[in-house]
Amino acid sequence: MRKSVVAGNWKMNMNNKEGARLAGEIVNGLKDGFDCEVVLFPSFTTIPSVLEVVRGSSVSVGGQNLYSESSGAFTGEISADMLKELGCEYVLVGHSERRHIFGEDSVILSKKLRIALKYGLSPFFCVGELLEQRESGIAGDVVERQLREVLEGLDESEISRVKIAYEPVWAIGTGKTATASDAADMHSLIREVIENIFSRTISQRMIIMYGGSVKPANAAELIKEKDIDGALVGGAALRADSFLEIIRQSVR
Repeated sequence: MRKSVVAGNWKMNMNNKEGARLAGEIVNGLKDGFDCEVVLFPSFTTIPSVLEVVRGSSVSVGGQNLYSESSGAFTGEISADMLKELGCEYVLVGHSERRHIFGEDSVILSKKLRIALKYGLSPFFCVGELLEQRESGIAGDVVERQLREVLEGLDESEISRVKIAYEPVWAIGTGKTATASDAADMHSLIREVIENIFSRTISQRMIIMYGGSVKPANAAELIKEKDIDGALVGGAALRADSFLEIIRQSVR
């Protein structure tokens, strides 16, 4: 059985002191032990403080973004090597806010994902449709295209280090959530696409998470679906009690 993964994307929240405090509360809350992988994605300036707090625990840390080149004259950007050198294990690639606010397309995301893999980071690759795309009945086509345009061409060792997060754009930060049935159907489709691109073995091992207004009130209903392997949590990850409750409900 695939092990559940719960990740907290803090976005542009939590300074050094706030982030260290929150990370400490999460680590303390996990001392009883939960058979669930936990990952925190702090802002760049907060990463060192969080890494210091989680050292020696089972909690991992990742970067919220990275640039598509190894180094160079790219003012304001951060490289895969910089994240890895700090101690990050993971990085988000393709989050809907990067796609729709910052205009990142599949060409850019493909480069980002590959540079992450090159430097030893494991990407959380995010996919998801807009509300009008779902209402038009093309949500599955949109998500399949997002997957194929970025993941095709990876070898088995590379794809084995990728986790996928399905986050319907219309459910992020809106309080709306896909029904468990809708989410399950999309996760099943994603697993089918991965099987078609790679193999059934890879698809059955693939961690596919749900993101989009996940909170304690709906986490259990989502995670009980066989193809949903955890959650990428936004707002509810900014409070230790709600984040820990989602973790508790995600253990299989």
